[in-house]
Amino acid sequence: MTNADAPSGGGFQDLDDLPDDPTDREYVERSIRLAEEAVEAGNTPFGALLVVDGEVVAEARNETRTEADVAAHPELTLARWAARELDEDERADCTMYASTEPCPMCATAIHYAGVGRVVFGVDGETLGELSADVVRIPLEEVIRRADGDTTVEGPIAVEAAMAVHDSFFRES
Repeated sequence: MTNADAPSGGGFQDLDDLPDDPTDREYVERSIRLAEEAVEAGNTPFGALLVVDGEVVAEARNETRTEADVAAHPELTLARWAARELDEDERADCTMYASTEPCPMCATAIHYAGVGRVVFGVDGETLGELSADVVRIPLEEVIRRADGDTTVEGPIAVEAAMAVHDSFFRES
C-alpha cells in the first residue's frame, strides 16, 4: 500500500446507466491497473484505493500470495488504514474504489471503519462464474445486514475488470 497524499480533510447499476461522472470511472480504472500490478507482483488480480475530498489518500494491491496472508486483500488493508489514519468525518466522506466487489470479510471491515461509499468494477456474482473461490454474498447485503450507512455503487466497469480476471484465471 502507498499513501499518495496526506488526507486533506446503493444499488447496482451498469456504467452506461451512471450519470456522466468521469471521476468514478477514472478511479475504478486506476483500481483495475492496481489489480494488474498485483498480478505482476505474483498475486491475484485485485486493487483498491481511497479518495477523500477528490484526492487519492491511499491505495493497495492484493498481497495474499506474496505475503502468505489470506487476509491481505486490498480493501481490508485500506479499511484498516482508514480506521487508523482518518478521522470519523473523513471516513464518512471517503470513497473506496475497488476493481472487484469487496468480499464479505472486506465488506465487514469497510462497515466497521465507517467508509462512506464504495464503487467497484465487477460484481462477485460475475467473477464467481470464472473462479470457484468467490463467496457470493454481495457487499450491499453485508452492509444492509450490519445496518450500515455505506453507499454501494457498481458494477461500473465489468468488461475491463473481468479482462484482468479472465487472463489471470484462464492462465493459472
